[in-house]
Amino acid sequence: MPGQRGESLLDSAVRYAEERHWDVFPGTWLEPAEVEAAAGMAGGERCSCRRADCRAPGAHAAGPDWVGLATGSAVSARRLWAERPAASVLLPTGRSFDALEVPESAGFLALARMERLGVAPGPVTRTPGRRMLFFVLPGAAGKLDGLVRQLGWSLSSLDLVARGEGDYVAAPPTRTRGGTVQWARRPTPANRWLPDAEELISPLAYACGREAAAERARRT
Repeated sequence: MPGQRGESLLDSAVRYAEERHWDVFPGTWLEPAEVEAAAGMAGGERCSCRRADCRAPGAHAAGPDWVGLATGSAVSARRLWAERPAASVLLPTGRSFDALEVPESAGFLALARMERLGVAPGPVTRTPGRRMLFFVLPGAAGKLDGLVRQLGWSLSSLDLVARGEGDYVAAPPTRTRGGTVQWARRPTPANRWLPDAEELISPLAYACGREAAAERARRT
């Protein structure tokens, strides 16, 4: 599977489709911004969408037709990225997997707790925005609230989000303005079979609860 560095976006997209059987589609990308001579400032990089208010520079769908663009064919993926080699690699959720998203600090705490409990996570990404996404079987988005309530938590009190049908995630080595999306736990033959949300929800909710309590303590 694609490594942390050195793998091209095209090769990564092809391998996700070919080896993992994940649907992929190309998104936006970062491009050099023009120097704003009048203001005397360098623009740095901007999203290819050219929107000044872009909230995910270099890592979002290029248009509303992305659902139809997503493909599980390695041949089609190779053609798509050959046409736009700088495009981000985006993976639709709700198809081969859902993703449980938490703050990075909670994600690392949850991973440590999973190791102690003997719980095997699936692939986990780490974003430049200091978020971590745990890949689980599809259907997690629809039952997350109930699972959290069974543990005695209110979902609204936790920074825990499920990405399911109609959504997508950015995959390594997609580059955003803040850095590059990386694997915290890479896809391997050992985690080809994804865990169900029920298997991960206890350590994830616990870690997010600790995070929420710490945040409340900092505010008081």
